[in-house]
Amino acid sequence: PIAATLFVALPSAADDLATLAQRVQVLEDREEIRALILAYGQAHDHRDYRAFASLFAANGEWIGGLGSAKGPDAIFTLMDKSIGHSPLPEGSGTFHVMTNDRIKIDGDRASSTTKWLYITAADDNSPKLTYLGHYDDEFVRENGRWRFSKRQSVSDISPLRR
Repeated sequence: PIAATLFVALPSAADDLATLAQRVQVLEDREEIRALILAYGQAHDHRDYRAFASLFAANGEWIGGLGSAKGPDAIFTLMDKSIGHSPLPEGSGTFHVMTNDRIKIDGDRASSTTKWLYITAADDNSPKLTYLGHYDDEFVRENGRWRFSKRQSVSDISPLRR
């Protein structure tokens, strides 16, 4: 009886493997979401709003100072109309720096808050911090890939608040 009790109490190798697989999946998901967040900044800085819009789910929503749009086509149209789709392989001279992400994974959904810095060049070509804010994000795994289901851009410090 004691041996049977010990055998039942000990986790099986299959249980250990399943737990390890779940933990690895969360790490892989978190890294894919981080890559998505960085791809957003890069597409924005390169003025490639086709690539930018492709980071959103079919019903994904972007909300920010330029307005809001739902779905990749509408998001592309908003960004093209507001800033202008003009892909620049070397970048536009603006820099979105993403930092301090807090990503929470829940199966095929996730959420995050990410700080962002928007840096431009000053008249003497030195870096100039133009805005500071954060993104409130919701993500969905769509067709096996993580996409933004909702991204809200909040400007915490901007030239308009000085």
